[in-house]
Amino acid sequence: MGCSSCSSGGGSPRGCKNNGTCSSGGCNKLGVFDWLGNMQLPAGQTPYDILEIRFKNSRKTFYRNAKNLPLQVGDVVIVEASPGYDVGVVSVVGELARIQVKKKASGLKPMETKKILRVANQEDIDKWIRARSLESEVMFQARTLAVNIGLEMKISDVEYQGDLTKATFYYTAEGRVDFRQLIKDMADKFKIRIEMRQIGSRQEAQRLGGIGSCGRELCCSTWLTDFRSVSTAAARYQQLSLNPQKLAGQCGKLKCCLNYELDMYLEAIRSFPSTDVKLQTEKGTAFHIKTDVFKRQLWYMYEGEASIGVGLVALSPERVLDIIKVNKSGGKPADLKDFDAATQILRKEPDYDNVVGQDSLNRFDNTFSKNKKRQKKKSKGTRTETDGAVANPKLAQKQEKSQQQGQPKQDNKPKQQNQHKVSAENAGGANPQAQANPNKKKNNRRRPPRKNKGENEGTEK
Repeated sequence: MGCSSCSSGGGSPRGCKNNGTCSSGGCNKLGVFDWLGNMQLPAGQTPYDILEIRFKNSRKTFYRNAKNLPLQVGDVVIVEASPGYDVGVVSVVGELARIQVKKKASGLKPMETKKILRVANQEDIDKWIRARSLESEVMFQARTLAVNIGLEMKISDVEYQGDLTKATFYYTAEGRVDFRQLIKDMADKFKIRIEMRQIGSRQEAQRLGGIGSCGRELCCSTWLTDFRSVSTAAARYQQLSLNPQKLAGQCGKLKCCLNYELDMYLEAIRSFPSTDVKLQTEKGTAFHIKTDVFKRQLWYMYEGEASIGVGLVALSPERVLDIIKVNKSGGKPADLKDFDAATQILRKEPDYDNVVGQDSLNRFDNTFSKNKKRQKKKSKGTRTETDGAVANPKLAQKQEKSQQQGQPKQDNKPKQQNQHKVSAENAGGANPQAQANPNKKKNNRRRPPRKNKGENEGTEK
């Protein structure tokens, strides 16, 4: 979609908003990069006087710079037309234009080529822009006139000449169309010269542009200049299903991209055996089902009851050739799987691996069970008063000895009084562990301090 068709005015695109500098080439269809622009000509050689001029969409024509105007790529110029003049944009200059002439118009005669008149001024550019703004409305009106007459044709595009004296209507039709009455009606209504040009469906897609099934702009409207014939054999060589809905492009014909990788497939298939040959084995006859070219595998299947429980068997091209040689010599292998066992590669599907540090989806499911386990451990660690007395027999013996010596048994008193007693006993040299409250819960994490021999002897005495 060029800026002339998608802009709201002034050449500024409405969709991409790049102000006429679309990186995808939508504003400049079939643009050419001048890779010879930085090279200087040898001394004494004049620059090539044939230039390539671009018009609406993908139409390009060669013109002669007879007046030796200093033109560069992108200049808007006035060229000869029949009748009147037309407005175009310079697309190729210099030696690259010479290469383009040899490639596209080898029989071009420079003296018979139309000339470039001058560089366009502001008045010419304003008239040119106004002509582009009239094209869409004129196209819809022309379609209405064609339907009223009953013509089986589709008017796809209209191109006004730069001086607003002529309009070219591009249409597609399956056969020949008698549009003489249509030309008269359009001439009376539009008051201009009418020219009708029939184009094919691919040329129509090239002029209109669009987005292909690959998600990119059409090749024919961006860089593809020649249309090569595409046959269904290209799809067969690439092992594609012959589905017209998938193989057809925007134009309704087979996609041009089917020819892009065809040479690689043809080169790879040269080493493959013929798929029409059936393989004879003692188990039965096997016929070809499908081929994976780049994996180099041919899939065969038995005929009749021999295929029950076997399914498809993958063989390499070398093994298939070996079986064919054995069959030609009059022998038969026992089974295709005998040949398949040497070539078949068992592929184990990889298990889930936390490669990028992702956690499992159920990582929060076990949080509650962990809390319950912690609570159980804490309940085991906390004991009652009776449990502490039974679990520590040494402490009970010490308490009995202290009672026999006449020491009163400690009662359950406030915490502050117990602390004063312990500090007083420590000052007198008594063992704090022996005078501790027997009903106090034991801390399992810290062991009691070891006792000296002198202290034990003094208590016994």
